[in-house]
Amino acid sequence: MKIGVLALQGAFIEHQHLLEMLGVETFQIRNLNDLQKPMNGMILPGGESTAMGKLLKDLNLFYPIKSLIESGLPVFGTCAGLILLSKAIDDSSVSHFGLLDVHTKRNAYGRQLSSFKIHHDFDGKTIPMTFIRAPYIDAYGETFRVLSTYQGKVVAGRTNNMLVTAFHPELTLDTTVHAYFIEMVQQRTLS
Repeated sequence: MKIGVLALQGAFIEHQHLLEMLGVETFQIRNLNDLQKPMNGMILPGGESTAMGKLLKDLNLFYPIKSLIESGLPVFGTCAGLILLSKAIDDSSVSHFGLLDVHTKRNAYGRQLSSFKIHHDFDGKTIPMTFIRAPYIDAYGETFRVLSTYQGKVVAGRTNNMLVTAFHPELTLDTTVHAYFIEMVQQRTLS
């Protein structure tokens, strides 16, 4: 199994470290040639969604990545990755990939100084969660499965081949969310 990690900006190396802890091979996606490598899944890391969206288009990665996701490639988006996948974003006329039937509120928990860590439920397991200028999902379609809420707001969920978190599981040593994603990838490989 091999997972491509978008490496334009943000916390991509941390994702690679956690996947390697699980025995999963990774590689960085920095340009169009990297998308030619075989992969079983992709991670869209946290970072700055506006900068990432611009870089995706400037480097001609936007439409090829969108096409891969539309064709069923499992993708895991954290924080900015969630925003990139969202169909609608609060206070923004910009939609990036727009493939996940959710409405997302950007910077919903405040500025950088308002960042926080908690231990909270994700799909029935208590895990550490790091929120940094985090969004949350305030509306979603019928096929979206909620995996975690915090203070009544959705902070993790999935639809088909797309898994998203508003928090940064890659900034802890807990592999629960990454293991969940790998299970999604394995299920697709078996089907």
